[in-house]
This record gives sequence, structure tokens and C-alpha cells, in this order.
Amino acid sequence: MLLYVTLGTNNVARSRAFYDAALATLGMARSFETETEIGYGENPPPVTGRQRYFYVTKPYLAAPATWGNGTMVALVASSRQAVRDFHAAAIANGGQDEGGPGLRPYHPHFYACYVRDPDGNKLSAVCEAAE
Repeated sequence: MLLYVTLGTNNVARSRAFYDAALATLGMARSFETETEIGYGENPPPVTGRQRYFYVTKPYLAAPATWGNGTMVALVASSRQAVRDFHAAAIANGGQDEGGPGLRPYHPHFYACYVRDPDGNKLSAVCEAAE
């Protein structure tokens, strides 16, 4: 099981605009911010337990952030509409399309989209519910 995920950015303000909009469609909100890092979790946050599990940060070693070839973060979407909303919000806020919303061959109900954030990090929103 994962504890949290961190992605690099070269521009926190640009990432904030992208992730605030895109992650809101999946029921997530920014709940942590410094000059170099932003963190997201469930909205509303749980009463107990981990408040955040997704972070975007300037790299600690101060070298430019780069995306990983073959690296992708898949996020749970509660519905196929949420997948479509995530894709639209991501594209409208500086993301790039890597595969529009639709069924994928992984199993009969695997409905997903793929985008890249403004720094090139690849993300997917996935709904596995039958709709």
C-alpha cells in the first residue's frame, strides 16, 4: 500500500492552478502549501488519519523537476462523469491530452483518461464501476 505520492514541479503557482481544478473533480482539495510544496487529500479531510496523500513540490536537490518516462499516477474517480470532468479540467488548466475518456481493454468497466500536467507528469483518472 502507498502512503503518499510526490511529483516534481518547476512552478508551484502553475501547478496549484492545474491541480486545484483537476483534483477537485475527484473530491480532493489542497490542504497544505508552502513556497515550494502543495499537498492534497480528501475533501472534506478525514477526522482522523492522514490528511494528505498527494504532493507536488520543487525538487529538494534544487535541480529542475523532470517527468519520469514510464511513470504514471492513477487516481480513483467515483464515476465516469468524474473521469470526463477531470480530463476537461486538466486540459483547461494547462494539461496535455494523452488519451481522452473512454473504456480501456484492462477489464469491461475500466473507464479512464490520461493527461500530462504542466510539468509533463502523466496522470490518469479511472472509474472501475459499471455504469
